[in-house]
Amino acid sequence: MEIHKQNRIALSTYFFLSGLCFATWASRIPTLKFFFNLNDAQLGSVLLIMPIAALIGTLASGWLVSKFNTRTPLFYSFLVFALALVSMSFVKTIFLLLVVLAVFSMALRILNIAMNAQSLTLQSSFKNKIIGGLHGIWSLGGVCGVLFSTLMIKNAVNMQNHFISIALVTIIASVCAYRYSLKTDKSTTGNKLILGKPDPFILYLGLLIFFASICEGGMYDWSGVYFRDVVKEEVFTYGYLLFMMCMAMSRFFLDHIVDKIGMPRMYMMSSILMSSGILTAILFPTFWTALIGFCLVGMGVSAIFPMTYILAGQSKKYSPGMAISIIGTYAIVGTFIGPPLIGYLSHAFGLQNAFFILVFCGLMFIPLSQLLFRNMEKRV
Repeated sequence: MEIHKQNRIALSTYFFLSGLCFATWASRIPTLKFFFNLNDAQLGSVLLIMPIAALIGTLASGWLVSKFNTRTPLFYSFLVFALALVSMSFVKTIFLLLVVLAVFSMALRILNIAMNAQSLTLQSSFKNKIIGGLHGIWSLGGVCGVLFSTLMIKNAVNMQNHFISIALVTIIASVCAYRYSLKTDKSTTGNKLILGKPDPFILYLGLLIFFASICEGGMYDWSGVYFRDVVKEEVFTYGYLLFMMCMAMSRFFLDHIVDKIGMPRMYMMSSILMSSGILTAILFPTFWTALIGFCLVGMGVSAIFPMTYILAGQSKKYSPGMAISIIGTYAIVGTFIGPPLIGYLSHAFGLQNAFFILVFCGLMFIPLSQLLFRNMEKRV
């Protein structure tokens, strides 16, 4: 097999494992909420530790991907990621939960930046676009994670055994993939952060990621709680599962659709699907209508991260790894604001009304993407 095809399989494995582990954690948030007897505002406060820790991870990853080939930080962050997942299921105090969540989030940020930086380098070895498909594999891992979580919840399997099984699969697969991952992708230029007036190109990309992070973070962290508390569904992972399935399927077709209609129209379509899906779930909070709404949200939000990371690789100021690292900071701020804000709004006005913030964020994709492409026209 050609070496770049082996590299693609190895990177696909890492994308799949990232989605698997993240969905495993997110699907158990209602379990942790119940175990620690947290109200929505308290859960929002607990979730604040993740973006704070992720910011540290972003700073570390920018240095790591400029000093080493991405395979080194990618591999070791996955090992820490898996061990933190297991540890999360054994903690008995809020303090220890916060510590473990911080480590989990830091490792997640490092591996995400390393994966996406490697994907931009690997793209040059292929004629057809592969980045949308790689993000589709992340979502497929998420679907498998939610499916497995649903099976565990329906059969009353405790969280410890659930998380241990996922961590073992992650560690074994990471070791196998490491041997075939890309070895020569260290960038020699554009690795230093340049302070001063923000680059408009990077700024618009960052703002798109910022609002996408609020949307995705809100769905990851609160969809299960929404189905349990608003829709009144005992198996609370159904909504999250369909959201992830629709995101995965959309991402596998993303590269083809973007080639047909272009990125500007794709950003607009994403905005309409995202906002209308959330409105459907808010205005008609019954089982089937909420499922349809979450399905539309999954299709809408699926394209934002892959398209924005592809565009980040076109930066004339920074290397792909550094550009993604900078844009990742905007994602952290979005994650910092989104899920906790939903928690606080939910405590004050109810979770159903709190979800209107996601409608607003989804609509912001249209004006921001138009500003981005106008800026790109000026650069040519």
